[in-house]
Amino acid sequence: MSMADRRLLILDDEAEVGRIIGLIAEGAGFEWRSTTQPDEFFDELDTWQPTHLAIDLMMPEMDGVQVMRQLSERGCKCRVVITSGVGSRVMDAAMRSGVEHGLDVRGVVPKPFSALTLRVLLLDEPDDWPSAPDAQDDSIEAEAGQDFVSQSSSRKKAVLDKQFSLFYQPKLEAGSAALSGFEALVQLTGINRSPDRPGKIIDELDMGDAESGFTASVLNQSIAWLGKNFEHSDVSLSLNISVAQLLSPVFLKELLNSCEKNHVETKRIIIELNETSAMEDPTRSLDALTRFRVKGFQLSLDDFGTGYSSMVQLVRLPFSEIKVDASFVREALTSAESKAIVKSIIELGHSLDLAVTAEGVEDAQSAQLLESLKCDFLQGEYIAAAMTGDEVLNWLAGRD
Repeated sequence: MSMADRRLLILDDEAEVGRIIGLIAEGAGFEWRSTTQPDEFFDELDTWQPTHLAIDLMMPEMDGVQVMRQLSERGCKCRVVITSGVGSRVMDAAMRSGVEHGLDVRGVVPKPFSALTLRVLLLDEPDDWPSAPDAQDDSIEAEAGQDFVSQSSSRKKAVLDKQFSLFYQPKLEAGSAALSGFEALVQLTGINRSPDRPGKIIDELDMGDAESGFTASVLNQSIAWLGKNFEHSDVSLSLNISVAQLLSPVFLKELLNSCEKNHVETKRIIIELNETSAMEDPTRSLDALTRFRVKGFQLSLDDFGTGYSSMVQLVRLPFSEIKVDASFVREALTSAESKAIVKSIIELGHSLDLAVTAEGVEDAQSAQLLESLKCDFLQGEYIAAAMTGDEVLNWLAGRD
């Protein structure tokens, strides 16, 4: 397709965002039009006959999924890019939905977005892809708020250089409020973001085995902290790992060596995986997870309810805990549907002899509800925020 034949039609409920997308596309040789109204969008589709579409998922009248369904019914052959500020799992699901409806979905662009990412998805051939944003892109991204390409590069550098600080978020027994354990979180040096799970960081950056030194540093430092400060106790430590680490032939050995060196029993270490990680390759996952359990480690299925695990796989894989996703917990007091989901997950976990932890507990009312539903453990801002190792010790002293 020649540059002169590229026409981008944008549907976004924020006119300014649509304009920014259009200017980025213009810099890549596109004509563009933008609208905030689905009816006008479909009128332009018929009369202007665009070659490319940029569709926002979060539209007030007709959401992006409905728009794509109607595009499918019309036999639309345009290249489609999905944009939105919703979470990555929702965007991935929307992309799968579009593809299954027969649309040519080129990818998803989270908001706020980088000009480079958008241009790569809009352009057809690798030879057309820009190696770096040009001056116009820089000005547009500044207008949009952040240069996310630069931030991603900075995050990768921090991972490769092992520049991070460790934080620990407590997990308490529901009802008794006794300390059960901590989840290790990481804040990358120079990155203005809240502490996050190391495995999630690696999966987001799609670094594969390149992060092995980073992960080793995280587990060694956090297990050393646990061994030093909780030597004669059953307090556990949860470590969230990436897909690459789950299937790594050396990770289990490194974990065992660290536990032995710091005099920490393996049963006190909980390996956390999200649903996508665990279910992506269930056969290889079964082998790897079984080895962890044979060595005494606990296994937790994180963010349960938001991924695509089947009941069969949940039964097949040797988990010892499931964690209710925070989004359901936060809405359980105001949404009958979310409360029903939380209740069902707790009952499912107990029926499979699994411990159940609720994340995202932000107030006393939520804690009381979860206790009444027989949830085993609670984690969230109401319990305590993520803290440095020294702050944890001060927090514990204040509880005595």
